[in-house]
Amino acid sequence: MYIEDALIDEKLTELQNFYYGQNILITGGTGFLGKILLNKLFTACPGIDQIYMLVRQKKNSNVTKRLEEIFNDPIFDTMKMMKPKFRHHIISIPGDCMLPDLGLSPEDRRILIENVNIVFHMAATVRFDEKLKIAMQINAAAARDIMLLCNEMKNLKSCLHISTAYSYCPQARIEEKFYAAPGNTKNLILLTECTPDKLLDSMTQMQISLHAVISTYNEPVSGWIDNFYGPTGVIAGAATGIIRTVRCRPHGFADMVPVDMCVNSIIAASWDIAKKYNSTITLKENGEKLTLTPKVYNFCSSKENKITWGDFTNKTANYGTMYPTTKAIWYICYANRPNRIMHLLSIFCLHYLPATILDCFSLIIGKKPRLLKTYKKIHRFMHVIEYFAMRQWDFGIDNVRDLWNSLSERDKELFFFDMNQLDWDRFLQQYILGVRRYLLKDPIETMPEALSRWNRLYWMHQIAKFAVFIVLAQIAFFIFLKIF
Repeated sequence: MYIEDALIDEKLTELQNFYYGQNILITGGTGFLGKILLNKLFTACPGIDQIYMLVRQKKNSNVTKRLEEIFNDPIFDTMKMMKPKFRHHIISIPGDCMLPDLGLSPEDRRILIENVNIVFHMAATVRFDEKLKIAMQINAAAARDIMLLCNEMKNLKSCLHISTAYSYCPQARIEEKFYAAPGNTKNLILLTECTPDKLLDSMTQMQISLHAVISTYNEPVSGWIDNFYGPTGVIAGAATGIIRTVRCRPHGFADMVPVDMCVNSIIAASWDIAKKYNSTITLKENGEKLTLTPKVYNFCSSKENKITWGDFTNKTANYGTMYPTTKAIWYICYANRPNRIMHLLSIFCLHYLPATILDCFSLIIGKKPRLLKTYKKIHRFMHVIEYFAMRQWDFGIDNVRDLWNSLSERDKELFFFDMNQLDWDRFLQQYILGVRRYLLKDPIETMPEALSRWNRLYWMHQIAKFAVFIVLAQIAFFIFLKIF
């Protein structure tokens, strides 16, 4: 549901009133979460004054040009129709989380200190195998710098740090609270994310921790996604017939959340904490002493509406065969194999062996071999996510439930994020279509061609299986004759 500033004919909700006339600072606004956050703020929160976006300047592209390139994404089409003058409300701030003090100039820092009311700090590296120096600078040092900046802001109402729910992954039970950072760990996410979390414990107001964030559920369009992170990379690989084996627990819960519901919870959490802290100040003025510690919101899969990795694999495989892609090089046939030996054996037989044969054939016909190199990259990625797919956590979500229950019925419609009501079948169907359309760049109009190709790949797959069976049967028969 969208609202245009010029056509407001009803009273604003409590949540919308909070954002009316406010100045907002967003870091990480050019990323996956940031794009959906911008969409939602401009379409559902009328009257926002200015949005300051911290943008890193790249070679041959200044911050203004980078923003223009980002807003050319079709995901912003609806926003442009609803708010055609949205660019008048966005101010790009040159900055870089890899630099000290966020790379801000003294003048830009002064502007932010004087004007900003609400902060969303989303800038982070989400690569689990990132170099430690880079991860510490972006995930820890930059978080510290943004908190120090917030402490100087004269009109700050709320500051939200978006983190991963796996910051404390050695804990089997992860509550909505801050944990002490470990002194010695090899886990990159734990080391880099725990450090800013401890800073937040004493310096700012709240944090929201997220599960693996995948495509949109409803807004601005269903199924939109722009990255291959987490399970999405596996799905894209399986849809094209490249990935055929995955190591995860079939009965373990697949902890993932839609990006638009995640953004709605972020918007609501910022309002919630500002309301609570303002009431605390009032109480203190009356002579009462009340201390509120920074809140943590674990936005995770609902305990009553979870999906297992086995169901996730089966459903996505079924939808993958319903909506095949013209980019497929083989029939979809991937499976969960929790046993490490069986998984490694499957990698050799289903990945490396066919890749070696096809690369040799490519060399013979004068083409550059690519598959073996591709599989090496894929297996590095799969090894990283295996840690999370083979383990199970219990997340406390009381603060998120209380947040949802505190919203008015109108706000629940505008900012829906109740994971209990998520329709997994509908969501995963749109997810597969989104991967096909937005990542594989295969529009729905190619479906007849894709189905024809899929039919050929199916029979090639059956012939290949029969050929392998014949070869194995002959080998077994030869061994039998030798023995007896």
